[in-house]
Amino acid sequence: MSGFGQGVAVVIGGSGGLGQAICLELARQGCHVALSYRKNAQAAQEVVASLQALGVQAHAFALQLSEREQVAAALQAVHQQYGRIHTVVFASGADISMVHVAHIDPDEWQRTMAGDLDGFFYVVKASLPLMRADGGGSFVAITSAGIVRHPPMDILSTVPKAGIEALVRGIAREEGRYQIRANSVAPGIVDGGLFLRLKEQVKPEFVDAMRRNTALRRFGTAEEVAKVAVFLASDAAAYVTGQQLAVDGGYSV
Repeated sequence: MSGFGQGVAVVIGGSGGLGQAICLELARQGCHVALSYRKNAQAAQEVVASLQALGVQAHAFALQLSEREQVAAALQAVHQQYGRIHTVVFASGADISMVHVAHIDPDEWQRTMAGDLDGFFYVVKASLPLMRADGGGSFVAITSAGIVRHPPMDILSTVPKAGIEALVRGIAREEGRYQIRANSVAPGIVDGGLFLRLKEQVKPEFVDAMRRNTALRRFGTAEEVAKVAVFLASDAAAYVTGQQLAVDGGYSV
C-alpha cells in the first residue's frame, strides 16, 4: 500500500459528501476501507461498490454515534475482520439548524453534542487500545474553519467541533509515545453534501457573502478536503501530529 501499513482505514460518516470523497481517496492510495453510516444504507452500499471497483476491500456498517457500547462493538468487529485499524477518519456531522445563539433549541443542542462531540470521544475510546496493541495509528478529524473565524448562525457546528479539536491535541500529546498521531482538517464552505441542505435555510445573499468572505472567492470541493485528510493520515505526514490544517480558501485569514 502507498503510504499506509497493513489493515484498514475506518471512515466514520463515510456515506456523506465529505466522507465519500475521503473513502475514494483512501482507496486510490490502496487502502481497504470500512465506512459507517447512520441511516442511508443505500448510499453507503453505493460507496462500497465504488471502492471495490478500485480494487480494495470495503464494507459499510450502521452506527449510532451516541450509543457508546454500539461504537465499541463496531470498532472491535472491524479490527477482528481486518487485523488492524491503521487510520480513523471522523467525517460525521450533524444536520443542524442555522440559527443565532439566542435561538438555539436546548434539545437540539444536546442531540448535536451527543452525536458529534460525544460520538468522536466514543470512537477514540474504542480505537486507542486497538492502535496501541498494533504499534500505532492515525486519527484525522474533519472539523470546521468556523472555529477560527466565527460564521453567524453556525454555532451548533462550531462548538462540538471545537471540543473535537481539543481532544485531537490531547490525543497527539498523550498518545505519541505509542506512535499514535492525531490531526484535524478544518474545511471552509464545501459546495456539496451537508452544505446543499444548510443553504436552503438561509437567504441567497447570505451564501453570496460567504463566498466573498473567502480569499479565493469560491467554495471548495469535497475532493480538495479529502486529499488533505488522506495526506495527514498517511506516512507522508509521519512527523505531523496535533495540527489543524485549514482547507478553506482563505476564509480564516
